[in-house]
Amino acid sequence: MQNSFTEENYLKIIHALSGREGLEVSTNALAESTATRAASVTDMLRKLAEKGLIHYKKYQGVRLTDSGEKVAINVIRKHRLWEVFLVEKLGFGWDEVHDIAEELEHIPSEILVEKLDSYLGHPKFDPHGDPIPDSKGNLMEPDYLMLTDVSVGEKVAMMGVLDHAPSFLQHLDRSGITLGSILELTEINEYDKSASVRINDGQTLFISLEVSKNLLVQRL
Repeated sequence: MQNSFTEENYLKIIHALSGREGLEVSTNALAESTATRAASVTDMLRKLAEKGLIHYKKYQGVRLTDSGEKVAINVIRKHRLWEVFLVEKLGFGWDEVHDIAEELEHIPSEILVEKLDSYLGHPKFDPHGDPIPDSKGNLMEPDYLMLTDVSVGEKVAMMGVLDHAPSFLQHLDRSGITLGSILELTEINEYDKSASVRINDGQTLFISLEVSKNLLVQRL
């Protein structure tokens, strides 16, 4: 049975909110994430439960069934592959692709997805550093740190971002911080926890705590 765009989006959001541990997600959290009234969320959850895609009881949390997890992972796979295609093959910026990929991720053709994956050379990560599930639905979860977890004097590689908002990505572009950049934390301001960071052994930049919290890094 074909799922609607809205149903697929709900499953994807539940997957994101439940995290690695598969925690139950509240109706209020879903309402906030979808900018939808709680009553409308409840109606959608009933539909998803009837399809066997979620475990749901009124006034309790919701979690994906195995079938729901499979659908969510497949949508995530398509979204991230399309982002790679848009950046690498069509020349879009990493700040421009999210909304377009949100539309393309709902194309149902599995043949198209597998040909796209092959055409791109089976990429492991999307332009924002997020891992791409493989054709069997396996999703790698890298153990990255936030820059706020790094000590002064350490060098790290910038591996991804938590915030995909175009304004944030554009800010990083203006700052010269991209995926793969080598960052050396040289100072942390005691007052507001802003940080001084040397980029690729070159320029030094002051970044806010909010930026630091949204940079995913890996120690060298």
